[in-house]
Amino acid sequence: MIEVSRISRRFGRRWALVDISFDLKPGGALLVAGANGSGKSTLFRVLSTAIRPDHGTARIDGHDLNLDQDLVRRASALLTHQAYTYEALTALENLQIVARLVGADASRAALLVRLARVGLEKRGDDIISTFSAGMRKRLALARLMLQEARVVFLDEPYAQLDPDGFLLIDTIAHELRERGTTLVIATHQLERGARLCDEGLVLDRGRVAWRGSAADLPAHYRAQAGDA
Repeated sequence: MIEVSRISRRFGRRWALVDISFDLKPGGALLVAGANGSGKSTLFRVLSTAIRPDHGTARIDGHDLNLDQDLVRRASALLTHQAYTYEALTALENLQIVARLVGADASRAALLVRLARVGLEKRGDDIISTFSAGMRKRLALARLMLQEARVVFLDEPYAQLDPDGFLLIDTIAHELRERGTTLVIATHQLERGARLCDEGLVLDRGRVAWRGSAADLPAHYRAQAGDA
């Protein structure tokens, strides 16, 4: 489902990613860990076509990252630190735009169900500019679920959320896996991430520093941090 081959990306003179390679089978889940600045978000931005790699390529759901960007975008969805909402519109209006773009049911009733799934059923007619950071994150999650993508990238999905929001992320991740979605999750919540994923990968200064079972990743990461 995901085949990454020697992806590299730089910003000015600094290489944010260097020769990143890995693969992930359909329906699998990969936990990506690393310190701030290790390249996690850059990797996600490259694989979701938000930015281009300087070297290397990848295949997402069989589509070449460099040659078939439109097809990659249709097959994948990305949840990031930024909610990327239309501030002057309501929560329902934000979802209506996405629903129409992806061909989902854009009716008020259907979208209220989507909002209820993320705990925002009473805020559908409220302007986004009145939302807290956590509410914006929940709305972004509802928007992502509308896309019904075969590959989902979750970049720090727990950020800005309260404990109930943590449980929501865990539940939705399990649901995605049950329907065969391939997941890639970057998070500092290593224990939670390890429970959701099969495989693990650690980035260090833009390079793959470790690859193994997700269950082994938290202990490995703590050991490495202790040696630093």
